[in-house]
Amino acid sequence: MAAIRRGQEPVKVRLSTANRTNYAQGMSVPPAPAPTPPPEGSPDPAEVAGQATRSLQGLSTELTARVPQLLEAMRSVGTGLELHTTLDRICETAAELTDARYAAIGVVSEDGDGLADFVYTGIDEAAAARIGRLPDGHRGLLGALIHQPETLRLADLASDPRSCGFPAHHPPMRGFLGVPIRVQGEIFGNLYLTEKRDGGEFNDYDVHMVRVLATEAGIAIGNARLYEAAKQRERWIDGSVAVTTALLSGSDAEDALAVVAEQARHLADSAAGIVLLPDEEGGMEIVAVSSDRPSGALGVVVPPESRIIADLLDGRAVFIDDAATDPRIMTDLARGYGPAMMLPLQSDGRVLGTLVTPRERGARPFTEAERTLAAQFASQAALALMMAEAQRDRERLAVYEDRDRIARDLHDLVIQRLFATGMMLESAQRRSVVPEVQQGVGQAVDELDVTIQEIRTAIFALQQGPAEAPAGLRTRVLREINMAAVPLGFKPSHHFVGPVDTVVGELTGKNLIAALREALSNAFRHAAAARIDVVVDATLVLPDGARGVRLTVADDGVGITEGGRRSGLKNLKRRAESLGGASWYGPGIGDDGGGTTVVWQAPY
Repeated sequence: MAAIRRGQEPVKVRLSTANRTNYAQGMSVPPAPAPTPPPEGSPDPAEVAGQATRSLQGLSTELTARVPQLLEAMRSVGTGLELHTTLDRICETAAELTDARYAAIGVVSEDGDGLADFVYTGIDEAAAARIGRLPDGHRGLLGALIHQPETLRLADLASDPRSCGFPAHHPPMRGFLGVPIRVQGEIFGNLYLTEKRDGGEFNDYDVHMVRVLATEAGIAIGNARLYEAAKQRERWIDGSVAVTTALLSGSDAEDALAVVAEQARHLADSAAGIVLLPDEEGGMEIVAVSSDRPSGALGVVVPPESRIIADLLDGRAVFIDDAATDPRIMTDLARGYGPAMMLPLQSDGRVLGTLVTPRERGARPFTEAERTLAAQFASQAALALMMAEAQRDRERLAVYEDRDRIARDLHDLVIQRLFATGMMLESAQRRSVVPEVQQGVGQAVDELDVTIQEIRTAIFALQQGPAEAPAGLRTRVLREINMAAVPLGFKPSHHFVGPVDTVVGELTGKNLIAALREALSNAFRHAAAARIDVVVDATLVLPDGARGVRLTVADDGVGITEGGRRSGLKNLKRRAESLGGASWYGPGIGDDGGGTTVVWQAPY
């Protein structure tokens, strides 16, 4: 048994029985096989080992004694992949390694002109709240280290002419050590340490340790950034898939745009998601909004005079640092918003609209990676919108073809047979000599005439395309009722209150028609009703005193079953709330409140 000492730890080397015999007899042990030469261009392991040995021999006793602590610090820094957690751990490890009270990392912004993030340890939440805003790196020592990334050690911060002092309630700090952190050769930020616990200054050993730690921190930060970038790309890809799936599931155009706005807001971590479409006058109208804050943005038009509109219609993305102060945005809706991305929804050279994702004022700006991913999402969403539009066109064409077939069958078969039946009854009426029979047959002939007129009305409604829709709200309501009469098997009754055509605006009227269509569709598919009453009241006074219009659709069907689908009702509610209105449902007009009554109201 032989023992070789390395430092203070004995390392035992075991010899085989044959080798022990050879060793005892003074014989040499047979030589080991020759090592495989290293690949061309790689460093010689013997040379690397020699350099490491010479560097360790050159270390002082104090620095050598702190090597185990440094190795443990490097191991701690290298664990984990979440970026912010990694930065916190680097701060804590650096403070512990140098016995400093305070440590921080300033992350340099992409333009290199300030700090994008500031992570610290040693100051509790209450003290941080009293201090207020975090450093921005635009001045003082922190700003100097951004533009001159080199190690800086000071015995007293206040003695440096570049120091700009501390804000109120900031703890006193004298000793300072700043070391740059590089990730893949580029400056990521700076590691700051202040106030040694023993009141002394940072020495050369502290500088050596922190430099080594900063190198390891750069590697750990690089790994964390790669991991977060991969996760971020995964989230945007999942969002694009969700949008495509939702758009191709058969939703109407407005619901599809709402899905795009909601997904974009979530993925971009923004305060709102907004979709705009070109209007007839050359501007852009807001048609979908996703936001936690109440907003009257729906229907607002950005005029064509805005310089942003020209860029967007040409397919160029616009990135804004502060929407509230940017003179190019000519609406009051930008107040309260800060950084914003305005991305054209374009595919095959065709601009369908614009996707806007603004953040709150004071929020961090969008990174280059976020801008790239958002632009790719907008392109994917535009492609999905075009595919959904083409799918709806095909479905609409199939419906129109089916309507034409039904209308021809009604005209060529049903009406002709009813007309022939009426002629036979009239002939029988003339031949009859019994007054009661003549009267009864005459009534039957009159009913047939009414039935023929109703069928002709239904044929006209079936043959009427969307481009032929008249402008008046009353006429559009009647058209929806007549179209619903075909699948229902009966014509819903209707009643108008007030000057419907003159007071209800185009935006509210368009949404009211969509709500009526949704309510009649629900009644046909789920209610099994025999009676439906439609009331449009334009004399409504809303709770806030504003004038409005109310749509009421009541039926005597089976009502809404417990646990049944309520997606249509949710659509009605969302549509009303986007205009500042409301929607709800209650008992119907059947016996004992059977059926359902749907109420939808909004300001003019």
